[in-house]
Amino acid sequence: MAEHRVIDEEMLMRALEEQGPQEEGVQFDEVLHLRLEYERILKIDHLWEFTSLTKLQLNNNHIMQIAKLGHLVNLSWLDLSFNNIEKIEGLETLVKLEDLNLGNNRISAVENMDTLENLTFFSVGNNSLGQLDHVIYLRRLKNLHTLILAGNPISKDENYKLFIAAYFPELVYLDYKLLDGQTKEQALDKYRTAVEQTKYNELQVQKASEAKQIQQDELQLHMDAFVEFLNGSYLFDSMFTEDADTKKLAFLPEVTDLLQAYERRMGELCVQMCEIGLVEHQLRETEVKCFFDGFKEAVADNRQGAAQTKANFEQHREKTLLELRQVSDTHFLEAQLKKYSEEIAKLYDSLMTLELQLVDQLEELTRDFDTNISAMVGGFIKKVKDLFTQCRNLENNHSEQLQEAALANLQKVLKNEHELDDDMPDDLRTLLVDTETVINAVSSAHNSHLLRINNREDELVTRVNAWMGSLTEEIRTEQIQRHGKRISEILNYVDHLEDGLEEFRQHDT
Repeated sequence: MAEHRVIDEEMLMRALEEQGPQEEGVQFDEVLHLRLEYERILKIDHLWEFTSLTKLQLNNNHIMQIAKLGHLVNLSWLDLSFNNIEKIEGLETLVKLEDLNLGNNRISAVENMDTLENLTFFSVGNNSLGQLDHVIYLRRLKNLHTLILAGNPISKDENYKLFIAAYFPELVYLDYKLLDGQTKEQALDKYRTAVEQTKYNELQVQKASEAKQIQQDELQLHMDAFVEFLNGSYLFDSMFTEDADTKKLAFLPEVTDLLQAYERRMGELCVQMCEIGLVEHQLRETEVKCFFDGFKEAVADNRQGAAQTKANFEQHREKTLLELRQVSDTHFLEAQLKKYSEEIAKLYDSLMTLELQLVDQLEELTRDFDTNISAMVGGFIKKVKDLFTQCRNLENNHSEQLQEAALANLQKVLKNEHELDDDMPDDLRTLLVDTETVINAVSSAHNSHLLRINNREDELVTRVNAWMGSLTEEIRTEQIQRHGKRISEILNYVDHLEDGLEEFRQHDT
């Protein structure tokens, strides 16, 4: 038996040479087609550099697993037929795939193909697909028009053709044969009820998925605005999650009323914070967009001015060099060359002046932006701090009322004015034993609640300040990098002109 082989550089280079003449120094990331057939390859490897690849043939090998293809995001055609693959996997990033051949493998289920929305041709013939119902998974591939299933156990089912035709009404070819209208009509008549139920189920799944996506998008928006989980009673609920003592005291009727009023008012304050956060987020986003639009416009205008300056000089340069080639007087030529050299120096000054003007313009834009965004963030922080202060005041009032209610009930118990209901939990009875126990319980809960409020406030303030700091740092870094790159471009261009002048002198000499 022949020995298994691995994909290495030697194999890749030989494969490229066999495909046809290659330019010297061929770059893997520029290759569009690659054939690695009949190479006894056991596993896929060393293909990550082929990022431009659109067609890959790995058929007739010994491959056992689909892996390490994630970087080949431009693939539209993939042939893995005649291998030993048991599972469809590793294709998630190949969203441009249109043609996929997995025929003659050991696959027993069609799965993990949700992202292959552009797939039009799919061959999984001569595999181990044993249940017709499992093929319904492929209905999510809306562009599929050719499907090869022949050679699987399912293809021996007497209803195989009608089943596929019914569940895939847009399919044009099945096992390389045209699905005619008569077959599709028969299929629909036979499976109408089942197909309608499948459509209904798919619709429900789609609606659930869309609803989940809406929730995720809303959460992301709230996170970007730093007010996630402030659009309701989340903060209140988090305060009482581990507050065992208040839960015990809630069995007292008046405490239940206090908690309901507290939750309602706390929820209102949090919703206010959320609404303010979303509005302020939109204002910040608009400010950021305006800044970057202004930044790009200033750079583009400056570039245009510099390009015009260079174009004018290039016209003058061609004319000057043409005239210099016709000069025979050595002294006059040297004087003209000196003049031309001075013109290059003036061009350098002009280009540098334009760049420095742009630097000043961008610096002014950045200062204005820093002022505006700082004011926005500062104003937002002040608004939410005021609301968090109201939350703390609300907690203080609630704690006082809770303590008063608990102590009042304690006094009644101590004076034997009433007995606790028989169905009251023992934990509540252990609280209403003396004043110190009640006060400690209420105080502990109060401190825990304030900590939750303070932590949420600190988190919001820290994150919005961090966002502002990161953004301004990013802008400064981008300006420095742009300026350095532009200076380098100017110097390289002037060096090129001066090198040309020197070559002219040497040639003339």
